[in-house]
Amino acid sequence: MELNNVKETEVLVVGAGPTGLTLACDLARRAVRTLVVEQSDTLFPGSRGKGIQPRTMEVLNDLGVLDAVLAAGGTAPVGMVWENGVRQGEHDMFERPGPTETEPYSEPWLLPQWRTQQILHQRLTELGGSVAFGTALTGITQDADAVTAELSNGTVRAAYAVAADGGRSSVRPALGIAMTGDSVDPALMLVADVRIPALDRLNWHIFPGGGSTGYLAVCPLPGTDDFQVVGQFGQGEPDISPEGVRELIAARTHLAANDVTEVLWASDFRPRAALADRFREGRVFLAGDAAHVHSPAGGQGLNTSVQDAYNLGWKLGQVLRHGAPASLLDTYEEERLPVAAQMLGLSTRIHRGQEQRGAATMQLGLGYRGGPLSFGSAGALQAGDRAPDGPLPGTRRLFDLFRGPHFTLLAVGTDAELPLLEGELVHVHRIDAYEPYGKGLFLVKPDGYVGWAGEDATGLSDYLARVTS
Repeated sequence: MELNNVKETEVLVVGAGPTGLTLACDLARRAVRTLVVEQSDTLFPGSRGKGIQPRTMEVLNDLGVLDAVLAAGGTAPVGMVWENGVRQGEHDMFERPGPTETEPYSEPWLLPQWRTQQILHQRLTELGGSVAFGTALTGITQDADAVTAELSNGTVRAAYAVAADGGRSSVRPALGIAMTGDSVDPALMLVADVRIPALDRLNWHIFPGGGSTGYLAVCPLPGTDDFQVVGQFGQGEPDISPEGVRELIAARTHLAANDVTEVLWASDFRPRAALADRFREGRVFLAGDAAHVHSPAGGQGLNTSVQDAYNLGWKLGQVLRHGAPASLLDTYEEERLPVAAQMLGLSTRIHRGQEQRGAATMQLGLGYRGGPLSFGSAGALQAGDRAPDGPLPGTRRLFDLFRGPHFTLLAVGTDAELPLLEGELVHVHRIDAYEPYGKGLFLVKPDGYVGWAGEDATGLSDYLARVTS
């Protein structure tokens, strides 16, 4: 995209990672004019965030990319522990409870981050959006009416801006927002994408190490010929050159250096957990790693980030397109900061071996009970709960009703009288009694959570006034 003719936009998104692309897709389907700028010339090339949790699968379903994600990825293989070149036995790192009517996705789906971003970028293009690559943010200011962003090739004014530019965000310090946290582990880590034809792809290969030698894990990446290598360094710094990666694999496994036929990408990092003191400064919001940095253990970083974008997107859409009060945007931080703090704690405990990967990592149990947009209860649900999936007559499912940028009012097992509602914004469906819901009225927000619930429509109109014109 050429920026020379772009003078104004409604939302400026800084960063074209999973967070920025998710947000851009959501805004595009709401017809919100959005400019995404990315300082790199291309999408991120590595596998880094490779695990997509079940709750994020539901988000991707709503955004219309789940079929592509399912076609490109696969389930996580069972771990195989090695010692002295001998297989010691399998060890499954994940609970696999199996899908249910209410939770159709029940285990992590492996997909390298670069492929996830390709899929989201393609979806953005289908929706009429684009990314301005090779465009760096050099300065940002704001006034009562708009944000002014100085870019490497021009100046843009936007009603709102979102920093989705990662843990080393340039926007966050420019806003004066501090990030509080600690090192999760003093040991440096290496992550790389490699090709090893001599190694089978049936297992997630684990080499525990010992003494001053850290562990090494080699995971096949579904849909590719690649493996992701993650290595811990008890002392010293990783050599991320192709030769260094080959030598590391040869030193810690039964493989020879020349068994590694290609080193596609490599990076190093120090695991840390950090949380921004706030997620908003005026008209500028933080999302994803710009707001919270996780240890990779448990696969929470990318997933929490995508859901930040999903939470913020519908609120920006309501304010910019449907006349909702600007105060609705205050609820982004109120809802997402506590969730991010919770997930940071989980990632840290898993990294330190204090908790196992389990139901909490799937993020299906997260919700906003007691939050600023959660009012009432009915049947089996309270406002703030995730709206369960379920079958409908024929081949349709509840998630099919929710898909799209609208609210959904479900009248479940009740003939309660309903107020006259705006058809484009609120879709109304009456269904038979369904045990996971019980009986009652349930207003499902565009993010898939119950915002309002009641036995009758008392209070529903007042609630809708908070989130619409």
